[in-house]
Amino acid sequence: MSEQLQQADVINALSRVDDPEIGRPITELGMVKSVTITGNDVQVVINLTIAGCPLKSTLVSNSEAVLQEIPGIGNITVTTDVMSDEQRRELKGKLRGQGAPEGVNPFTQPGNTTQVFAVASGKGGVGKSSMTVNLGVALAQQGLKVGILDADIYGHSVPQLLGSHQDVNQVDDMIMPPIAHGVKLISIGHFVEGNSPIVWRGPMLHRAINQFLTDVFWGDLDVLLLDLPPGTGDVAITVAQLLPHAELLIVTTPQAAAAEVAERAGSLSLQTHQQVRGVIENMAAMVLDDGQVIDVFGAGGGAVVAERLSTLTGQTISLLGEVPLDPQLRVGGDNGTPIVVAAPDSPAAKAITAIAKQLMHRGNSLKGQPLGLSVTNS
Repeated sequence: MSEQLQQADVINALSRVDDPEIGRPITELGMVKSVTITGNDVQVVINLTIAGCPLKSTLVSNSEAVLQEIPGIGNITVTTDVMSDEQRRELKGKLRGQGAPEGVNPFTQPGNTTQVFAVASGKGGVGKSSMTVNLGVALAQQGLKVGILDADIYGHSVPQLLGSHQDVNQVDDMIMPPIAHGVKLISIGHFVEGNSPIVWRGPMLHRAINQFLTDVFWGDLDVLLLDLPPGTGDVAITVAQLLPHAELLIVTTPQAAAAEVAERAGSLSLQTHQQVRGVIENMAAMVLDDGQVIDVFGAGGGAVVAERLSTLTGQTISLLGEVPLDPQLRVGGDNGTPIVVAAPDSPAAKAITAIAKQLMHRGNSLKGQPLGLSVTNS
């Protein structure tokens, strides 16, 4: 083999290595700094986006693996360097598109095909965040490109539920979202020390959500899920303003009191002109090992919410599924391994996966329609 052909083989092999954060080949991103060939021995230098990149070892090992597949290759040496400021600016241009304006919400741009679901509840403690992360991972398991935005600023929990403890990296001023269980995610929890509380008023909440949409490199997502805080406050209105085509998923438990409060969250769609995609009943009947079924929190709350919302909105709002009460779901959240990964054959995981498959089929989108929010001055 000639040296030129060998170099072409090396570049061709490295084109199969994707940057773990960006999801595109390192050759396409200009991350291969140099390839040196001496006889059959190959030395490759990869440019990292930042010094101390936590995924450095992954990039090196993946590069070594594809190079070892080249017939007749000798010793392989893969080392790393760091991009210059100019190279980072060039990479940012490649990712966003040269000349693309900054501060633009990609999910409202013409031609964007991302399905956006805002997961809401009337009250806390119904498992809304657990449903969000498990649905996200279940959708990723179906081969979709999925992102989760933790819009519950005060009660952020998505990083913990997904076991994401990575630092957030930046390319120039573009935020690279961590990836866990095949899902991109961003949360205010990535930017605070320890368990520090967030003490912000409404305008700061709006700014944070907007920045998560505009400054994060989400890439070409099939689905974006937003974990909303409970109720119908500032963040719910902000999401309706910034993502008017987002469809609402209402999470409730079977008990009557929770169902009544969940109805209020769904009724927000009447003011924001959003579509309610469906209702999810969490903590439904618990099946014991001996087959006995216990309705710990009652029964039928999800169906009641779906029926009432159908009447209020004049649309057919379906009950997407009933997820049984299962201690494994709580354990998976504590361990950072969602139940659809930790126990995929459990009744709860199967119910969540069935709901995710329903979400893969598009409903009637309101994308591009005006928001129509009415504001009353007091």
